Parts: sequence; C-alpha cells; structure tokens
Amino acid sequence: MADFTMPSLGADMIEGTLVEWMVEPGDKVKSGDVVAVIETSKGAIETEIFVSGTVQELLVKVGETVPVGTVLATIRSVENVRHPAESASESAMPIPQELKPVTVATSRPVATLKTGIVRASPAARKLAADQGLDLADISGSGPGGAVTLNDVQAAAGMKQAGQESGRVSRGFDPASMRQGIAAAMARSKKEIPHYYLSTEINMKPAQQWLAEENARRKINDRLLQVVLPLKAMALALRKVPELNGFYKNGEFNQSERIHVGVAVALRGGGLVAPALHDVDSKTLDELMQDLNDLITRARTGMLRSSELTDPTITLTNMGENGVEGIFGIIYPPQVAILGLGKVMERPWVVDGRIEVRPVMLASLSADHRVSDGHRGAVFLNTLDKLLQTPEAL
Repeated sequence: MADFTMPSLGADMIEGTLVEWMVEPGDKVKSGDVVAVIETSKGAIETEIFVSGTVQELLVKVGETVPVGTVLATIRSVENVRHPAESASESAMPIPQELKPVTVATSRPVATLKTGIVRASPAARKLAADQGLDLADISGSGPGGAVTLNDVQAAAGMKQAGQESGRVSRGFDPASMRQGIAAAMARSKKEIPHYYLSTEINMKPAQQWLAEENARRKINDRLLQVVLPLKAMALALRKVPELNGFYKNGEFNQSERIHVGVAVALRGGGLVAPALHDVDSKTLDELMQDLNDLITRARTGMLRSSELTDPTITLTNMGENGVEGIFGIIYPPQVAILGLGKVMERPWVVDGRIEVRPVMLASLSADHRVSDGHRGAVFLNTLDKLLQTPEAL
C-alpha cells in the first residue's frame, strides 16, 4: 500500500487546501496521472501521482486544509493488486519521496475533466464550480482553447479585477504569495551561507549567430536570446555538477538530471519558477518551444506540481526589465541560482585596442556548504566560453 500525501510545492509552502478529487475509490491510476487539485498561495495546482495502482481510500475531504506530508489517499500498488494474498505487513511500502500530488482547482468532481474533454486552468475550474457553471458551456481563450479564469469570470458576469462588492475567487492571492516568498527567502538567507560571483560576458558572437540564424527562419520559429545562456548553463553544470541538486537533512544530493527553474513574473503579481526538464539534452528549438509553453501555462494557472518541485537550479533573467545585473537569493533546497542582466554596450579590449561590445553581466549565488568560489568560477568561465561558440550549443 502506498500513501498519496500533501506535496510540498516549494520551500514557502507549509499547508495546502484540497480543492478537488479527480479520482474515486476503485479508480485505477498510473504514474503521472493528475489525481487532485490543491490550492496554495501560488494558486490551484494540478497534482500528479507517481505510483501505479488502484485508489483504496480518500482520507481528506474537499475543502479541508492540511499540513504538507498529510496522507490524502491510500493507493493499492500494482504489485499488491497482482498478489492479493500477501499480508498487509509484507505489502506495506514506505512513502516514496517521488510521490508528488497534483492539484486541480474545483470544489466538485467534473466528469469531463477526467476524460480530458474540457481543458481549463485550475483556478477556472474552481470558480466555475463555485458559480455552478458547466465548463463545457464556456468558450476558452487560453492555449489550445483552454478555459481561463477570465473566461469563467466573464461567463459569470463578474468584473475581472474583482471590482464587485462580493468576494471573487482568484487564481492566487498576491499578498499571500508575497508573504510566502519572503518567508522562503528569509529562511534561505538565515540557513544558507551564500557566496556571490559575477563575470562580464562578451555577447557579440552570440548575437551575431542568433541574428544570422533567425534571418533564415520564419517569424514563429525564431529563437530568443535567453535560450543560449539557458542551454549554456546546463552544459556548464555537467562540468560543475555540485551546483545542481538539493541540500536536505544536512547533506547534498546531486541530481543526475538538469531541470532549470525559470523565474516567471505573474501578471496579477507574484513570482513562480517552474522547471524546464532535461535542459542539457534538448536542442535550442526544443528549449524555445518548451519555454514559451511553460511561461504561457504559468501565467494562465495551468502548471503541474512536478514543475514546481523538480527544479535543480534556478535562472533569473532581469535583462528584459532593463536591469544591469542581479544577485539572486538561493531557493531552498536548491544550492545555486544564476542571474542574467541586460546586454549593454561597453568598452572591450580586443588585441590591445578598445572596441565597443555588447556585454552581459552574469552572476552566481551558491551555497558554501556544497561548493566554493573556485568551483563557482569554473562554472561561470565555462558559461562564458560556451557563449563564445553559440553554433555548438
């Protein structure tokens, strides 16, 4: 028997509210299925399960708020189903750490959601249930025709900004999210011995290659500059793997896979950093497609729990906001964060003469319990060298 528990969807989460069960006792589930919707300060999150078997019992009711780690349901694993004669003691399993719940936002079951007929953000599902609306009757304006929170608000005759006197259900509470972020960052600064490094990177080769490459492409297929340092940082982590992983229970657990959390500012306020998976093994085109998809879903409230718990390192890019540089705070239990600033024209010495070059400030904040300045410098220098030959990324 396996336990499906309230997941920790980040260092700033201590409890969550069960908004909807997507399964019932007796339903068969497989690893990766969305089985519940859980609401946190980041919004309502679709939560996956990472064990296969049959739902035995639902232990938490819709609407209940429980601490992280609380058992929400029990699952009879595939092995147990095949061997019913085994005793409970023989078939019992410890709670697997990879058992990550997924949250879906609705306060009552919606059959069309289980069959995948109606695509909708968790926040939209929750509000539709609260208002007694059928998602099948609402025209979606989101990605792939998905129903968004704004679509449901419009169908319910509400003002989008919550201007009516009654309480409007929002995808997330910006004030609550800000408090959660502040708590996580305060914990990080208190517990993690940060060290900071920075380097200026000549971006002329990268910009020239990108301009030539995009000139050959259709507009919809063109690459953004950010995918180059994104891929380069993942490749640099192969050389300095101690920056990629988690520090838990007094020890560092290096990750074999490189999942980069990309900081995304939400339109309603707040910030999330969902994961792009296996960045080092993907092409630039795949990264561009995945990045566009991730940002769109982050801003329409359609992230999954695994995307919030998987990041092994974080990238924060402030260049698009016109900021010259940023020294980030590590998001626990990660051990490093890379910051990128705006590409600006700067004097640069070339063969003994001064020329103007587009220069980007890259900064590294890392955990001294796991690495040191020398290894951090190797990482930044490797990042720099990789960006000088963008055609090889």
